Amino acid sequence: MADQPGDKKSSYKKLGARHKARRRAVDLLFEAEARDIDPAELLAEREQLAGGDQSVAPVNPYTRILVEGVADDLDRVDGSIESYLQDWTLARLPAVDRAILRVAVWELFHAGDVPPVVAVDEAVELAKELSTDDSPSFVNGVLGQVVQVAPQVRAAAAATRATPPSDGEA
Repeated sequence: MADQPGDKKSSYKKLGARHKARRRAVDLLFEAEARDIDPAELLAEREQLAGGDQSVAPVNPYTRILVEGVADDLDRVDGSIESYLQDWTLARLPAVDRAILRVAVWELFHAGDVPPVVAVDEAVELAKELSTDDSPSFVNGVLGQVVQVAPQVRAAAAATRATPPSDGEA
């Protein structure tokens, strides 16, 4: 039977490799938090499983970039998210929303090849797929505020990388 315009199937987007990588990153961050382990440790565990077992899918390189990036910059990412939560704390958010926001904020701050609108749209799509009915608009609202400061954060990070260490620093 062909999809009709009103069919639910016709409203689904084709999922690209980056979308799947983001979703896997959200899954890994969610699992790491649930198991109370370092996300990078969980990532290494998954890569080891994939290396020895043909039935386990390998970890996408972009998934690795996202998980390692969020893990390395977790305090700043979480601080940025929390500063835009109104009448909420990060701990009160559903864990899946925390993971989605962490991936999106990290991309906004660090992924120069990802346009901000794409990072936000992908996060909203993930919230639609994985979370509550209220989550997509909530995620969009928080990220809409983060988008405004993202260029300054990227510029500051670039300036820090471009500054050579002073005498006596290694």
